[in-house]
Amino acid sequence: MLKPNELLQRSVDLACANVAEGGGPFGAVIADGEGRIVAEGRNGVTRCNDPTAHAEITAIRAACQTRGDFRLHGLLLYSSCEPCPMCMAAAWWSRLDGVIFASTRQQAAAGGFDDDRLWRAFETGATSREIPIRHVNLPTAGAEFEHWLATADRQSY
Repeated sequence: MLKPNELLQRSVDLACANVAEGGGPFGAVIADGEGRIVAEGRNGVTRCNDPTAHAEITAIRAACQTRGDFRLHGLLLYSSCEPCPMCMAAAWWSRLDGVIFASTRQQAAAGGFDDDRLWRAFETGATSREIPIRHVNLPTAGAEFEHWLATADRQSY
């Protein structure tokens, strides 16, 4: 069983090892309250050609597979760096109990990563200027939710 600082250090070690192997400088660990590691993740964006393959996302995916559930109640995410908005949303959707990080988004920005810029875009509502987004009032919009609500054996999340 590892202590919180040891779990956080493990995420940094994963990030450094990932750089040595040609990947991005990000690592993540998901552990229970007793300090037992459930899953780990490394940034695979360039290796997998997948912009969603952030360390936190890969760790969340692995933890969900290990647990056999998309809910990660009772677990904590330890990240080598402050998670980006996508990773924070994934932590929220997976119902993790918390997120603990080492480096800040400003440190990531100094390293050439857009985390801080993206956070600012969300905070100011400027995301629609970066990627145009618009609503189209389609007559069938909402039918998918009516179908969902009419499905008796749906699994809520």
